[in-house]
Amino acid sequence: MAITLRSQREIELMSKAGAVVADVLSKLKELAEPGVTTAYLDSVASQMTADVGAEALFKGVQAPFSKIPFPGAICASINEQVVHGIPSEDARLKDGDILSIDFGVRLNGYCGDAAVTIAIGEISEDRRRLMDVTGRVLDTAIEKSAPAVRWSQVAGEMQRCAESAGFSVVRDFVGHGIGREMHEEPRVPNFVSDELRVNDVVLAEGMVLAVEPMINAGSCAVRTLKNGWTVVTRDGKCSAHFEHTIVIVENGCKVLTDKGR
Repeated sequence: MAITLRSQREIELMSKAGAVVADVLSKLKELAEPGVTTAYLDSVASQMTADVGAEALFKGVQAPFSKIPFPGAICASINEQVVHGIPSEDARLKDGDILSIDFGVRLNGYCGDAAVTIAIGEISEDRRRLMDVTGRVLDTAIEKSAPAVRWSQVAGEMQRCAESAGFSVVRDFVGHGIGREMHEEPRVPNFVSDELRVNDVVLAEGMVLAVEPMINAGSCAVRTLKNGWTVVTRDGKCSAHFEHTIVIVENGCKVLTDKGR
């Protein structure tokens, strides 16, 4: 498993890509409200990406599980949709929904990738708690990531955070290295498995990771819809998704996709 450690110059370039991602997600959070379609949000993301000369990472991606390339700049997943929701004029947000938006760009040859789950109007306490816990799972990973730490230690803390709250961690999708390509080595799951124990990753300065817990209110089991992309919970309960691109630095890690950090 070849893991690339990035130079300071490369990290600065990735930080600029990350800033674009942060700006777009911040704008979409402002616009996401009852009555708005996910297609409109996608059009805003596409325009903002073009305005800064960046490339939307997801648009046109081919995958072995789908016959069609992904058509959107954003993944827009509502309620029980876990990930890879296709933006659509038919997907109109309603009061009480939760919307997970995943978005990435390539700028000057380097990538940034992040996700956020947004409350639409007034949401139930159960959905608010799911969002809060999922955000806390990501924060836990950020707090624990540092040189010489094994990823299994981080993943174990993430899993405990979710499961102690009564939620489950999606097993079918995991975080990943990121750099010139959206998906690079290593895989960084949000849970501990036998596979991770055998192929554990020791974090090192210069390693850049896209950490993205997907947490379900019910079972961790998921399925893919007939469109070949949209993944939903098998039990129909809600899912939340948060993600940041982070770089391992001397005393911990730095978030590249959130200008507020």
